[in-house]
Order: sequence, then C-alpha cells, then structure tokens
Amino acid sequence: MTQPRGSAAKSAALSAALSGAVDLSALKARAESAQRQPAPSAGPAGPAGDGPPPSSSGAVIDVTEATFQAEVVERSLRQLVVVDLWAEWCGPCKQLSPVLERMAGESGGAWVVAKVDVDANPRIAQLFGAQSIPTIVAIAGGQPVDAFSGALPEPEIRKWINALLDALRDKLPAIAEAEAGGAGPIEEPEDPRFTEAEEAFERGDFAAAQAAYERILDVEPANELAKNALAQVKFTARAENADPDARAKADADPSDLAAQLDAADLEIASNDVEAGFKRLIDAVRRTAGEDRNKVREHLVALFDLFDPADDRVMKARRDLASALF
Repeated sequence: MTQPRGSAAKSAALSAALSGAVDLSALKARAESAQRQPAPSAGPAGPAGDGPPPSSSGAVIDVTEATFQAEVVERSLRQLVVVDLWAEWCGPCKQLSPVLERMAGESGGAWVVAKVDVDANPRIAQLFGAQSIPTIVAIAGGQPVDAFSGALPEPEIRKWINALLDALRDKLPAIAEAEAGGAGPIEEPEDPRFTEAEEAFERGDFAAAQAAYERILDVEPANELAKNALAQVKFTARAENADPDARAKADADPSDLAAQLDAADLEIASNDVEAGFKRLIDAVRRTAGEDRNKVREHLVALFDLFDPADDRVMKARRDLASALF
C-alpha cells in the first residue's frame, strides 16, 4: 500500500519488512499462558487489575501482551486495527496519538487505535522490530499490512488511513458496516497551508514545498508537524538530486566532501542509517574549519528525520560529540 508522501526514507523499509512477515503467534502463546495462571485470590469483586482487562468496544483500546491476541489479532479479522507504539516520554507521540484517536472516533467503527506503551510491553515493540517511536502499524486479517514511523501531518495520515480502508473494504466487514450506517469519517477542512505544501511536494516542486512549510513556521515556530515535514522535504530534494555514483566516489576518495554528503543521503534513503551516520562522523574527524562545520550541519539535519530517542540517533550524537571534542 502507498506510504504517506514525505515519509519514505523512514517508513518504506519498515512497511516492507512488516507486510505479511511478522509472526504474531508468539504473543498469542504468551497471552494464553498468562490466562492459564491461577488468578489472585481477591474474590469475584477483586481489583480491576487482576487478570486481563475486558475487551473494549471504543475507538481507542489500551493493549498489553495479555490482551494483544483478543484486542488486536482477533479484532483485526473484521475491523482494521491501527497499533500505536508510544511511550510517556516521547514528545512526537504526544503530537500524533491525539490525531489518531480523534480520527478513529470519527470513523464510526471502521477502525480502532490499539495503544501499546512500549515501556510496559517491550515484547510487542520487539515483535514489530520498532527501532523508534512513534511507530504505527496497521493490522488486518491477523497480519501487519502497512506501517509508518514518526509524527506525520494530519492530512498525510488521513490519506494513509483512507488508502487502507479502500483496499480492505471487501475484506473487513466493519468498514462496510460503518459506511452503510452513515458513520464514516468526518472529513474536516484541511489546513490550506499544509495542502499548499503537500501539493507542491506531490508535483516535485520541493522549493515551493519548503517555502510553504517555512511560512507556517514563521507564524507557528513550535509546529512540530511542519518542522518534521520541512526536514523530510529538504532531505527528499537532496536525495533525489544526489549523484547515483556518490557512494563509489566517496569510498574511492575520502577527501571528496560533496560525494561524502551525497553518499550519506543515499544510505539514509536506502535505510542503511548507521552507515550514513558513520560516514559523516568519519568525515568530521578528517576535516576542519568550514568543511567540518558543513558536514556537522548536514548530519544534524539528518538527525531531524528521526525520533530523538532512536538508538541510532543517540549513538550518532555521542559519536559526533566525541569527534568534535
């Protein structure tokens, strides 16, 4: 399925790896094992935390390892389940989760959000191979079908959800039922500023898209969605214009700074993130003055494509500090 535009560098490989390739049986076995354990002797009116919580019928579900089979796998046989891997300390999660939750509530039951606190349920995050959060995974028919990572603008999320619903309408009864009941998604007017930027990006006018996002940030400097989108636009423009032979040239001549920068962009775009970061950190160690500053700024811009808590980013930041000082 189509990934949201502007997120390809971070999400395409994740989606490809997940699609039909994740075995959810391990969590099912763990859940069944937990349910076979003797219940605490709190009596019939014991605390609500004893045993798995009852299944929720709302648009937003809190999921644990014990409830994953029922609330995600089994539910996904008739309804699209969008798993939101989040944590309390994750800033981008606090931007993205409310958007997903509101959209699910508007869907009339066509799909639900299954929220997974990765700190409390690390095995679920490991199951999906999530290397950063937020990571969003769509589950249908008991299997992952698509995914993305990072806090995307709401219009891009809507496009992603709508593409999934269109593709799965004949496979998941809840989608058709929601539409037949007249309770489909409530399409709110799109922010024309984001629409302008996205349309420019769609037609390949990266300069216009960059200018549109910068205008948003001039008015709203703290708009995280615009910041994220601007970083993606700048990266996509560079990666598309990079010399396709840059990696070979960079490896052959470490002093070719332009080749090193292009090669790093190509490596990030192909999801070889560690290699791209290492290449630029090595270049920082070899350079000085203006050249060193140019490499450093390029590397820091690449960091902005990822969750700050991503292990690869944190390691690269430490390595960069070591190289500089």
